[in-house]
Amino acid sequence: MADIYDGGQGGGSGLRRVVAPNPSPMTEAGTNGYVLGRSDVVVIDPGPDEARHRAALIAAIAGRPVRAVIVTHSHLDHSPGARPLADALRAPVLGFGPSAAGRSETMDRLAGLVGGGEGVDVGFAPDDVLAEGDRVAGDGWTLRALHTPGHMANHLSLHWEEAGETFTGDTVMGWASTLISPPDGDLGQFMASLDRLEALEARRFHAGHGAPVEAPSARCRALRDHRLAREAAVLDALATPHRIPELVAAIYTDTPPALHAAAARNVLAHLVHLAETGRVAAAPSLHPEAVWRRL
Repeated sequence: MADIYDGGQGGGSGLRRVVAPNPSPMTEAGTNGYVLGRSDVVVIDPGPDEARHRAALIAAIAGRPVRAVIVTHSHLDHSPGARPLADALRAPVLGFGPSAAGRSETMDRLAGLVGGGEGVDVGFAPDDVLAEGDRVAGDGWTLRALHTPGHMANHLSLHWEEAGETFTGDTVMGWASTLISPPDGDLGQFMASLDRLEALEARRFHAGHGAPVEAPSARCRALRDHRLAREAAVLDALATPHRIPELVAAIYTDTPPALHAAAARNVLAHLVHLAETGRVAAAPSLHPEAVWRRL
């Protein structure tokens, strides 16, 4: 289905949201695809390669010229639809880079030690790179690219300058906190990205899933507080050295065992960040099976 949004301060620029038919516990009602513009448009997050969704996006475009198809990040619920849609529209695919672009050195080292790759579109390759600060513009709209890694290393947010609103992909959503799973997810990067997005003082966030975020700064603070509370719980549990499964059992006491594998990836993300900031150590080395101790 398609939902029409008021362009707000964007001088009458239209914004249409087209929700992909891929609902799940990880995607809420489905992936939000956006069509922005008046006489010419840009498509943001074309979602999965699914014929009905592609047809719905093309209907929302309504025959107008398409400047670009932009992918916020290359997870399988956001990017596989980009190439077939762009080919149909004769438009370029833009993104920060391939799936590993923007990884820290620590996460590059971890990539050989942990499986990772949950839902990653490993073959994603944009036609052109949209780097930090680059702009894409059309009739009544200008999008400024912001590199906001954390959920994924190649994650972009897009600030709609005329409206003072921001497309945040999966970095900030209203319905849930985002998944951070090394080596693709990086908690230190995520916390820095929250700071960047809060500093925009945007009037609204348009997320990759769920409804618009109407109080962006407050939402950034709430997400930061949530991660800091989890960090404190990890440090408390490390009053004595532990491996990750022991930490999961101690911290996620109300979580069903079937979800403990996902919880373990979240704990690993916290431990890597704590190690990088000098608050924990891993023996014999930084590794998912290490014994972790508080410094």
